[in-house]
Amino acid sequence: MFLEKKQILIVIIAIAALSGFALFRYTPMKKNMKTVKQVRAKQNLVIAKGISDSQQLSVFAEQLDKLEEKLDKFEDNIPEQRNLGLFLKVVAQLMNQHNLKEQAIEPLEEVETDDLICIPVSMECTGQLKQIFEFCKNLQKLDRKVRITQVKLKNGNDFNGEIKMETKIVIYCRTQVS
Repeated sequence: MFLEKKQILIVIIAIAALSGFALFRYTPMKKNMKTVKQVRAKQNLVIAKGISDSQQLSVFAEQLDKLEEKLDKFEDNIPEQRNLGLFLKVVAQLMNQHNLKEQAIEPLEEVETDDLICIPVSMECTGQLKQIFEFCKNLQKLDRKVRITQVKLKNGNDFNGEIKMETKIVIYCRTQVS
C-alpha cells in the first residue's frame, strides 16, 4: 500500500509536471509559433510583391523610352515655318491620288498660343468610302503633324456608293522666337 501511494504520488506529480509544461510552456510557444508563421507569410507576400513590382519596373521603363521617342518624333513633325501653300498642295495631290472628286480645301483662321500656331483647315471631297478611308490614313502619315478634329460623311442622293466627306483638320507649326 505504501508503494502504491508512492506510485500514485509519482503519477500525480508527473501529471502535474506535464500539465504545467503544457499550460505554461507548450501553449504559449504554440501561440508564438502561429504568430511567427503569420508574420512570415505576410513578409513573403511583401517580398513577392516587391519582386513583381521590380519586374514591372523594367516594363514601365521600356514604355517610358517608347513614349519619349514618340515625343521626340512628335516635335520633329511640327515645323517652324508655316509652309501652308506646300501643305495644301500635298493634300490636293493626296486627294487626286485617291481619285476623290469635288475637292475643296480652305484654311481657316489660325490660333496662336505661346509656342504653337494652330491652323484649322476645312476640306470637302466626294468618293468611295474606301478611297476616303485611304486618304485619311495617308493624311495621318504625312511628315507634318495633322489632327483630324471632325469628319462628316454623307451618302449621295443617288445611292451609287459615293460619299461626300466634310472634314476639319488642324495643322501645327512652332511660333518663331525672335
